[in-house]
Amino acid sequence: MKEITIAGRRISQQDAPYIIAELSANHNGSIDTAFKIIEQAHKAGADAIKLQTYTADTITLDCDAPEFTIQGGLWDGRSLYELYEEAHTPWDWHKPLFDYARQLGITMFSSPFDSTAVDLLEDLNAPAYKIASFEAVDLPLIRYVASTGKPMIISTGMADADEIAEAIAAAQDGGCKELAILHCVSGYPAPAADYNLATIADMIERFGLVTGLSDHTLDNTTAIASVMLGASIIEKHFTLDRNGGGPDDSFSLEPEDLIALCRDSKTAWQARGQVDYGKKSSESGNVQFRRSLYFVKALNAGETITQAHIRSVRPGYGAAPKYLDQLIGKTVNTDIAANTPVKLEQVNF
Repeated sequence: MKEITIAGRRISQQDAPYIIAELSANHNGSIDTAFKIIEQAHKAGADAIKLQTYTADTITLDCDAPEFTIQGGLWDGRSLYELYEEAHTPWDWHKPLFDYARQLGITMFSSPFDSTAVDLLEDLNAPAYKIASFEAVDLPLIRYVASTGKPMIISTGMADADEIAEAIAAAQDGGCKELAILHCVSGYPAPAADYNLATIADMIERFGLVTGLSDHTLDNTTAIASVMLGASIIEKHFTLDRNGGGPDDSFSLEPEDLIALCRDSKTAWQARGQVDYGKKSSESGNVQFRRSLYFVKALNAGETITQAHIRSVRPGYGAAPKYLDQLIGKTVNTDIAANTPVKLEQVNF
């Protein structure tokens, strides 16, 4: 399964990377901001904009016990319920957001966090589903999403190789025919050194699926590098203003960054290309700058070539320099003018 198709767009290593702009909580409670984020993602050239479909009650419990309180990091001291209550995208926003994305011509889909979210998204005819990293171990949820028959993308942050294999099996056993996986580090933000991008090539070999990157670093370097290792999908959080004060703003790309990601990831994909040792079109005019063999003194037919008669020089219109030793001591079969390229057919071997 080395390719999948979402809303008519093929995703594979033979195609430019599929860029997903993650809206997440960056609407900061304003549907107008959400509309603007969708618009700017479209203008930047992203292939898709992604939501997260949950409420505080569908994702956690309203509980202040220590295990429900975040310790350290970006959201230190906040309860899970409080964070998700602030960050969620209201369900009654989903239809107008989907309608607006379709109007603009950018694909929209979402990460559901329970079966009721899947049902909502099915009613909106979502073209694909993303399983978030924290839900990669929720095999019943994965199977329920897979039962829709839609393409799926599973993010693998914190999952080890066995857990990734279990998630893949759950999706495929549940009916998913088009599946991709994303290498991910579930840090917010995550340092580039944690990404170990060599894992992407191993994932492609190990699991045989379309593979990409869910990137939580603060710039585009890691994402661009992933393309060179075979990533076919890049997902980045996207905001209008990194200083907007929302839960995810501080580690999200701004519009100019997303424009650069869309442009530079395609350039990286074009540069990766395929194994090719032949001459390239851009080199065709530069043959004159290669070394080749030239006669530097005139010779009469039948005369013997000596070291004084021949040199390796630029331009490159003569025989390759590798023939130099073979030519010394041979005779020529025609008159040779000085400063002319050596042609092998001029020599008696």
